[in-house]
Amino acid sequence: MRDGKKAAFHNLGCKVNFYETEAMLEALKRAGYEIVPFEEPADVYIVNTCSVTNIADRKSRQMLHRAKKQNPDGVVVAVGCYVQAQGQEILKDSCVDIAIGNDKKSKLPEILSEYFAGHGECFVYTDIGKSHSYEHAYIREAGAHTRAYVKVQDGCNQFCTYCIIPYTRGRIRSRELSETLEEVRALAAGGVREVVLTGIHLSSYGLEKLRRSGDYGGQTFAANYLLELIEAAAKIPGISRIRLGSLEPRIITEEFAAALAEIPQICPHFHLSLQSGCDSVLKRMNRRYTAEEYGEKCEILRRAFPNPAITTDVIVGFPGETDEEFEATYDYLLKRRLYEMHIFKYSERRGTAAASMPGQIPESVKAVRSARLLRLSQELSAEYRRSLTGHRAEVLWEEPQELLGDMYLTGYTKEYVRTAMLLSGDRTAAGEIARGRLMKPLTDEIMLFEPE
Repeated sequence: MRDGKKAAFHNLGCKVNFYETEAMLEALKRAGYEIVPFEEPADVYIVNTCSVTNIADRKSRQMLHRAKKQNPDGVVVAVGCYVQAQGQEILKDSCVDIAIGNDKKSKLPEILSEYFAGHGECFVYTDIGKSHSYEHAYIREAGAHTRAYVKVQDGCNQFCTYCIIPYTRGRIRSRELSETLEEVRALAAGGVREVVLTGIHLSSYGLEKLRRSGDYGGQTFAANYLLELIEAAAKIPGISRIRLGSLEPRIITEEFAAALAEIPQICPHFHLSLQSGCDSVLKRMNRRYTAEEYGEKCEILRRAFPNPAITTDVIVGFPGETDEEFEATYDYLLKRRLYEMHIFKYSERRGTAAASMPGQIPESVKAVRSARLLRLSQELSAEYRRSLTGHRAEVLWEEPQELLGDMYLTGYTKEYVRTAMLLSGDRTAAGEIARGRLMKPLTDEIMLFEPE
């Protein structure tokens, strides 16, 4: 469509959704659309939805309604997980003109072209649970960004009892190595220095290949495919850093960690999703590891890397969680000394096993438990940053920012610790990497950096 139509995007949800929104935006730009902010009048509004909780469903509906309110004559397009979960029911919402499922996002320009020509479908959807092919969406431009997400995997086979994702994203599917590397080369050529490899269940990258070959050896063997990808990406000129998205704890072995430590570009920042530090709660969640096993994985990483940043997710108020079970989680996290903890109050999702479990926890109890863990997280984060004081670090600069009345250049270390350096004309520019020392905390969340 090349007649100057304007398109606006709004993204909800995870890093994978963020990547796919960027890919759709880039595809529409190539098709001749002018991209405008979501708050401005547009001919087409695209909402990349989320359906991970009932609250996410509500937020998706709200954004679709906001788009239609902004321009009643505009075409409102719902894409993604909310569409996948609702099916054709979504078209009963008068605010939705076009609904596109999770494996058809890359077809957005063609779908719109046919719609405006008067013969397109309003509901573009397949049973994603039966899909075995990886959708070919890609990004070639990173704008002024020095870091870019690269999606390499989709789908999940874990079926945690609180999660709808296997139903909205389907089974595991991996991106071809050659296609991924082509995208990384294009991003590097555009000035990207750091890539973040991401997926719905990144630890399953390549796993379906083993199953098809009849050589299925489990998570340990699938790690070889992910290592192959990381090692190949590290050889691309211009890529100085490779960061990994969320990992399943079971992928961490002595061999895997040792191999990662041999790759200079790898960032020693590992997000290992925990969800609970209590075995009985983990079992109800169908998480397939124990708290002790999770702790062993943390120690493997700490032996392979000096003082790595280990982060996690924790759900409080899961159905049936007793005071004793919560205290077990609190004590466990206090012992583990992680860098950051993302704390979530359990939110019911219709269609999951946990939604019908007995012992649903009152919101008031969830709030108290969440507040305690948030305070603990802040204390442990500050402790980790203090532990870096005086240590050498490598910082990728991103943007200037005013802090405490002065202008600083801000960026992140390989451990993803935010850092700042007083800005002056002869200092390192954004997009460049500097080496020096972390001197002291500048603010509650930012370390002061002194270049060599």
